[in-house]
Amino acid sequence: MSTQNVDPRSVLKEHFGWDDFKSGQNDVVARLLDGKSVLAVFPTGGGKSLCYQLPALMFEGLTVVVSPLIALMKDQIDQLVSKGVSAVRLDSSLSFEEYREAVSLIRSGTAKLLYVAPERFFNERFRSSLEGVKISLFAIDEAHCISQWGHNFRPDYLKMCSIAEKLKVERVLCLTATATPAVQKDIQAAFDIPADDVICTPFFRPNLHLRSQVLTAEERDQTLIGKLTSSNQGATIIYVTLQKTAEQVAAMVVAAGLDAKAYHAGMDSDARAEIQEWFMHGDNRIVVATIAFGMGIDKSDIRAIYHYNPPKSIESYAQEIGRAGRDGGDSICEMLLVPEDRITLENFVFGDTPSLPSIESFVSEIENQPNEFFISPIKLGNQCDIRSIVTKTLLTYLELDGYLESTSPRYDSYSFKPKVTGAELIGNFEGERQEFVRQLLACSKKRKIWFSIDLADTMAKLNCERSKIVKALDYFNDKGWIELKASGLVHGYRKLKPFESIQSLAQSFFEKVESREKGEVQRTRQVFELAAAKECQAGMLSSHFGQSLDEPCGNCSFCVGAGPFAIGEPSYVNLDRSDLQLIQQLATANPSALNSSRAIARFLCGIRSPALTRAKLTKHASFGSCTQTPFDYVMKEVDAKIEVTG
Repeated sequence: MSTQNVDPRSVLKEHFGWDDFKSGQNDVVARLLDGKSVLAVFPTGGGKSLCYQLPALMFEGLTVVVSPLIALMKDQIDQLVSKGVSAVRLDSSLSFEEYREAVSLIRSGTAKLLYVAPERFFNERFRSSLEGVKISLFAIDEAHCISQWGHNFRPDYLKMCSIAEKLKVERVLCLTATATPAVQKDIQAAFDIPADDVICTPFFRPNLHLRSQVLTAEERDQTLIGKLTSSNQGATIIYVTLQKTAEQVAAMVVAAGLDAKAYHAGMDSDARAEIQEWFMHGDNRIVVATIAFGMGIDKSDIRAIYHYNPPKSIESYAQEIGRAGRDGGDSICEMLLVPEDRITLENFVFGDTPSLPSIESFVSEIENQPNEFFISPIKLGNQCDIRSIVTKTLLTYLELDGYLESTSPRYDSYSFKPKVTGAELIGNFEGERQEFVRQLLACSKKRKIWFSIDLADTMAKLNCERSKIVKALDYFNDKGWIELKASGLVHGYRKLKPFESIQSLAQSFFEKVESREKGEVQRTRQVFELAAAKECQAGMLSSHFGQSLDEPCGNCSFCVGAGPFAIGEPSYVNLDRSDLQLIQQLATANPSALNSSRAIARFLCGIRSPALTRAKLTKHASFGSCTQTPFDYVMKEVDAKIEVTG
């Protein structure tokens, strides 16, 4: 379909059944049709997905949608296919046949939309599948993840700009529901989007009634059950922080005679899908969930959102309550705040920050690499006692500071399952190609059904480039002669300049992660400030995202006269002398795992790390003995009273 002389509203009516656009949608679509790149900041439920789905039907080429949410991908693809739109996804959950079919639709130009996760761009097979494909639109969902100072920074997202350039995309659409003005500027700078092409719709939704209460732990359970049983509220989500809390609260709600189920990432995918379907097709069903639930959920009649535990940030809160009342009906969004919950949230934040010795080890490892190298962030993180997401962030810092340049990532290991005999496969070639294929198959080693190929060994034996082997295996896979699997993702880098000092560079990185830590803690405390209801809560929320209300909402806790609330400091148990003596013994016996006050505090607060797991300290009786004690207090006590020998 050509974009010329076609009214987008006719496409809207024909394919989506709607007579007119929601607020902001037409502005975004018009700019995209004019060839411009756009940033769309719409509240959750504001209709972001239509902003790329409709133009995709009008462009000649492919629309690539980048999203971290597999549930959203599957749901949107099912909806599009039901409307006769060819949409596909490429991810690890696809079978061999499904993957081949999707690639065939992409290469033939039949597929109009392709959904992928950001990490998929590190897959050699995926990148090769896009070679020569015209990409008319590159849509990046959850675009706030690009900003390293945002609430949900993902290092992979920072690379989306260079990926868009390499793919020669014609235009970019960045979409988010939770970008503060500072994060918006980061996104604009990354993709060179002018201010005139930033479309922000009103954040305030008058049908969402924001409420909060400050309670003790005992009062919270009674209050929640009272609210759930006092009226027929309709579909409800109760958000909690921990998986075990989801199970406990769901059991409590069921015991009160209500229809409820727990949902969290610890469940297998089939169980989660079943619960999601159950919730979607009922009127009065209750899900007690961690943040794993709700991503991509498009149920319009959710009448209540309760936060049994507080969200980790204002941005998270906005996303979670945004799932309520999408049909325009009144919905309650209430926080049941217990001051001690702040400890759990903040301890998670502190637990992500690596110690200075760990960062020094990381910098040293990079310095010892050759000028061009491949490395696994997961293995590097395990070696240096840094969580993999933080390892990726540190590698990104090295790129941003000009020390490294990323090159094409690759997989270290390939394996395949034959679909035809070796003789049949070899028989498809002649001359030199046939001899190469024969030697290549001879280099494979059988492991029951699957064959593995050691790329380095095979390159040496065949005296050829790695790319020739990978292209041959991909070709066999595309023809259906083998089922191919790649594993052991490693990222490629090239050194641009030497490190002046390992210690000074490590110190500067430690200061950066500490600064980010302080920012995350502040985000947690902003949630408590909102719950205190010292002014119109809807107004406070709008201001956080750079907008203002002309008048108070009239429906929040403050506006109905329930606030403000006094939120006291959380109570906790102090470390005693016997605790400190035991920890001193453990630290002396495990100098590599407990090599800093931060590492010891992580152990006491029950926060896992690669080194603690490797030393089997997560099974020790004292692991997690201070889960209800503030991390920063524990770390100060350890720093003052424990001698660290690591």
